[in-house]
Order: sequence, then C-alpha cells, then structure tokens
Amino acid sequence: MPINHPPFISIAFFQPLIGAFLDFTGVDDCPCSGIAAPLRRQAIISCTHLQSHPEVLLNQPPQQLADLPPACELQDKQFARAFAVVRDAIEQRAFPAATLAVTHRGSLIALRGFGRFTYADDAAVVQPDTIFDLASLTKVVATTAVAMLLHERGQLPLDIPVGHFLPDFVARAPRHQQATREAVTLRMLLAHSSGLPAYEKLFEVAGSREELVRAALTTRLVSEPGTRAEYSDMGFILLGEVLSRQAGLALDRFARQEIFIPLGMTHTRFNPPPEWKPQIPPTEDDRTFRKRIIQGEVNDENAFVMGGIAGHAGVFAPAIDIARFAECMLRGGAPILKPETVQLFTRRVDSPAGSSRAMGWDTPSPPASSGTHFSPASFGHLGFTGTSLWIDPTRQLSVTLLTNRTWPNRMSQAIRQVRPLVHDAIVEALEE
Repeated sequence: MPINHPPFISIAFFQPLIGAFLDFTGVDDCPCSGIAAPLRRQAIISCTHLQSHPEVLLNQPPQQLADLPPACELQDKQFARAFAVVRDAIEQRAFPAATLAVTHRGSLIALRGFGRFTYADDAAVVQPDTIFDLASLTKVVATTAVAMLLHERGQLPLDIPVGHFLPDFVARAPRHQQATREAVTLRMLLAHSSGLPAYEKLFEVAGSREELVRAALTTRLVSEPGTRAEYSDMGFILLGEVLSRQAGLALDRFARQEIFIPLGMTHTRFNPPPEWKPQIPPTEDDRTFRKRIIQGEVNDENAFVMGGIAGHAGVFAPAIDIARFAECMLRGGAPILKPETVQLFTRRVDSPAGSSRAMGWDTPSPPASSGTHFSPASFGHLGFTGTSLWIDPTRQLSVTLLTNRTWPNRMSQAIRQVRPLVHDAIVEALEE
C-alpha cells in the first residue's frame, strides 16, 4: 500500500551562495506562513546573483535534496555559449520562454530563466522557478516512474498481456483481431512496440474521461505487436489506466505521494491549482478546440478531456524539480528505487530490432536531440510543448530544458535545431 507522508516543516538558514538550503516545506499550508514569507523573500536559492539579475527563486528546495548543492556562481561565464543559444532562439522566435537546469556530479551547476511568457513586450519575465507544461515528459517523470515502482514491488509483471488488466482491450475488438491484441504486453506499451498508432484525435469523439479511455481501448493496431517501434500516446494512455488499477490509487495521487513528495518536487503536479497560473507561461492561443488561451491547463487535447490526468501528458513542473528527479536517476534511483530497476528501465530494448527505445525512456540515436556528446548509456525524453530531459550516467550529467515552443500556434519546429546545440555547448563547456 502507498505510504502516507505526514506534513512537516523544516527551517534552515544559509549565507548567499555558500550552498546550504533555506527550506520551508509545507509552509504555505501552515498558520506560520505569514512569519515565514518575509524570510523566504530574502532567500537566494538559484544559481543567480540577486545583485546583478532580477531572477529569484520563490519555491524553496526541501531538505530531502540538501545534498544537491548549488555550485554555479560562475554559470554565466562557464555556460555563456549555451545561454547564448537559448537567447538567440528566443530572438528568432523558436519559443518565447525557457528555463535551463544542469546537474553534474551531484551538484546543481546551472539554473536560469530566459525570455518572457509570450512575445509581448509587457509579458511576464521568466524566472528560474517558472512552471511549464511538461507534455510528454509526463511519460517518464510520472508514468514510467510509477511503473518502475510497481514493478519493483511485484505489482506490475511486464510480460502479462494488457488484456489481463484491461479486458475490454481484447473483448471490445472485432473477433478477428482479438488474438492479435491478446499478444500485447505491458512491456510493449513501455517500449512503444505494441502496434498501437502514435496519435489519434480521440477528443473529437469523446466528451469525458470514460469515453476517451473507451475509445483508446478500441483503437486499431497499425502493426503486429512487437514487430515495430512506433512512439505511441495511445499506449501510454492505456498504461496509465493499468497503473492506476494496480496501485489502487489515481495516477496523480500515487505519483505525488510516492515520487514527487519524496524527491522534494514540491511544485510538480497534474492540474496545477489556479493560484499557480501566474507562474505558468501559456502554451497556445487555441482557436479551434477550446477557443481560449491555454495557460495553467494541459495543452494536449486528449489529456484535457481526461480531466488533466493521463499517462501520456498532464504534469507541470519547474526545471529545478526535474533536475531533482534526474539526480534520483543518476543516484541509482535513491531514495525511491533500486539501481537494478533503473538499469532495467533505462537500457535500450533488444526488440524490435533497430529501436532506440528503452522502457518508457528514449536513448540517443542520430540525429539526437541530446547532441553529439552524450554517451550511449544516456536516456531521456522530449515533450511536445518544447520540453526535454537528458541524463548521462557516464558523465553524471543531466540537462533539463523547458520551453513553450507551441506558443502561439504550434507552428514553430525550430526547437529541433536548438536542443542539440544547447546540449553540445553544455558538454563542451564542462570539458574545457
């Protein structure tokens, strides 16, 4: 059963740029918040000099990751070329907003916000702790991580057919397709080799979460299971449903309780509360489906119809929280997973042949969004809104890049050129 974590408050003080954290975990829900707030505003918990730059972190890292010390007083000099790539991309309108976090050998060595929420001159300035719609990074920081936990606990045998957990996946299919669908396993969903299509506009025919899941359950296979790798949102929608059933808890609640809170990812969640909206850049001026500015609600239409909680999309987070998650992976899963579980899920699969996929994760394959220097042991993932996370255990390096490249209308694809340039510049700076 999931462990209930009681609320707690821990307070510590530090001298600016020395490296200890000021922590007010849980303070926003505590009667003492009025006392803590003035102290919080004095904190400098980013790799940013308050005197020279207007960026100040308000979301304090909790005590769990006090051993991820900030060590980036020289980030502007060390990563000048990488930062210039991001600024140039904003100038060229690849995206209006971005944050970048880099960890190396157990330390946070870069954390910076760039640009404004939109291209308007009076739009809000991006802060280091600005919160972004992660899009498909949800697949790794939530869905795959939950799968890893349940598998480790013996609650998710990977080679059991999907139909065992979701009988309608087989039963509602035409009779001549049922035998083929019976061959689809959880391992195939994780490795994107189930035969399910990449994407379907289920939101056009479904008006509720139940209707959309039912439509996903009856989505036709486009290839024989296990024969071809095709990245599939449909597979992860179904995987999210399996995980919720096996956990006995909704995906968002289980992820928050068992992953986000233990790792100190205090501003990571599905369906961020309304008061977070001013901290979240908009992702789209949607003039066709919702007919409004999409800000503080999931960009993905299928996830929206599912109530914002889905296996393929829905999580929002600041870059620092994703850096904390990356450090968990670099530390062999500590404190929530065993090293052998991390190795199992992040190792490239043997089948189907030629796939770059691991279980839930991707691995570098030319031309890689992680650039040319990340090692073959690396693993990562991308998100449609312009997000990415790449982790290199050989270098003990993680790079989190969050943007809203879909603003205002999803048309810009320039992020494809920007990502490898940023990653190459970071690695080359570390090797100088």
